[in-house]
Amino acid sequence: MRNLKLFFLAIIAVPLLTGCGYNQMVELEENIDAQWSQVENVYQRRADLIPNLVNTVKGYAEHEQETLQAVVEARSKATGINLSADQLNEQTLQNFQKAQEGLSSALSRLMVVVERYPDLKANQNFRDLQAQLEGTENRIAVERRKFNEATRAYNTYIRKFPQNIMAGIFNFEPRPYFEAEEGASEVPEVQF
Repeated sequence: MRNLKLFFLAIIAVPLLTGCGYNQMVELEENIDAQWSQVENVYQRRADLIPNLVNTVKGYAEHEQETLQAVVEARSKATGINLSADQLNEQTLQNFQKAQEGLSSALSRLMVVVERYPDLKANQNFRDLQAQLEGTENRIAVERRKFNEATRAYNTYIRKFPQNIMAGIFNFEPRPYFEAEEGASEVPEVQF
């Protein structure tokens, strides 16, 4: 009789345990990790394009060494921060974003320098590199958006009842989002 009770208890418990959401949490967490890899991939693409861009500009603008050096240093800082998805927290993500913002700022200054050199702007190699860099910046925005969507789905799921109980038991923690750069809400001023 005791074995029969245990058998019925097991039959009742199995469906409850399979619906606990653990596997879904693992799947959503893996999706975040995959999206983070894509974010790193497009940032690496940008870092790989920069030496070619700098060398092309260097040929036309030898006396603009300060700007070129700033781009090279910013690239070095940006590629020096390597995060795996399991290291993501508010502070590490902010440090990563700060290094990438420094690189974006240095690239913006480089583009201002380029405006002073009409021959360079007409150079086919430079135009190709500039188009690739622009496409890469768009890819970065897309991948960051996808990362935030995956993070939102995961964070929402682990906060819902009864998954929040299982998430607490198995140490599933909320993940941080990419946030807008400081000053991104300000409209850029364009002067001619």
